[in-house]
Amino acid sequence: MIRCFGFWLCLLLTLPAQAAMVRVLDDAGQTLEFARPPQRIISLTPHLTELLFAVGAGAQVVGVDSASDYPKGAQTLPHIGDFSRINFERIVALKPDLVVVWLDGNRAVDIHGLKKMGLPVLQTRATQLNDVARLLLLLGQVSGHAGEGKAAAQYFTTRLVAIHARVPKRRPLRVFYQVWDRPLMTVGGSHWISDALTLCGAHNVFADLRGLSPVVSREAVLQRAPEVIVSGSDAPDMRSQWQRFPSLPAVKNKAFVRLDADRLHRPTPRLLEGVAALCGALEQAVPGSVSDNVIR
Repeated sequence: MIRCFGFWLCLLLTLPAQAAMVRVLDDAGQTLEFARPPQRIISLTPHLTELLFAVGAGAQVVGVDSASDYPKGAQTLPHIGDFSRINFERIVALKPDLVVVWLDGNRAVDIHGLKKMGLPVLQTRATQLNDVARLLLLLGQVSGHAGEGKAAAQYFTTRLVAIHARVPKRRPLRVFYQVWDRPLMTVGGSHWISDALTLCGAHNVFADLRGLSPVVSREAVLQRAPEVIVSGSDAPDMRSQWQRFPSLPAVKNKAFVRLDADRLHRPTPRLLEGVAALCGALEQAVPGSVSDNVIR
């Protein structure tokens, strides 16, 4: 009887630890296990920082890349470098129990270096709109905020559906999304902005290209004859370079749209605001109308 009681006592003592154990599969197919949710997390990209705060794990973030400027709580955290170079000494000094990286943005050599140091590295991908909800679930789970992550993911998905429901039925507008001018860069078909254009009833004229931000030629843009040209607020004004081509449909329509880059270029919950703004601007920029929108 005493031996039986001892067995149940030992079992009860182990239950809290088992309940707190975290086991996740990241986007590189790697399984990570933690005896308890990580309490000292480093984020190496702005959108991952924002997502961690969105699931309630902001207090666990101890270091970020230099571009992580949102939310406000991230602005005072120690910087450990940027996408081009990270400071391994600073990372070690912060004693992280998890480093979160973006496979499509962070350098492979840096990710390899972190692993070689024996640090737990959660590797993520974000290319499409639905990756936001998926990453909210993943980061919520790994940080011990599964409930918050699930709620945030459900809200994001529900709001996207609602935005799409308000888009008027019409022939898809041909849109060129200009990321930068020198070199001339756009978004490929695997980018979440291309998804957003589709959701807004438009067609990315370079949806057939691979890669997130492929370089294209001016001649290719003219050949694909976009009816609307869209860019982010972080890019140079694109109107002057296209005004020299009056036969271009976008120039004829005076259909140039400029949107808040932070709300459209980062795969985070704020994409809801960016997508809603994109849909609204495109609705005004239909052929034959004049649309010169700067949405801040």
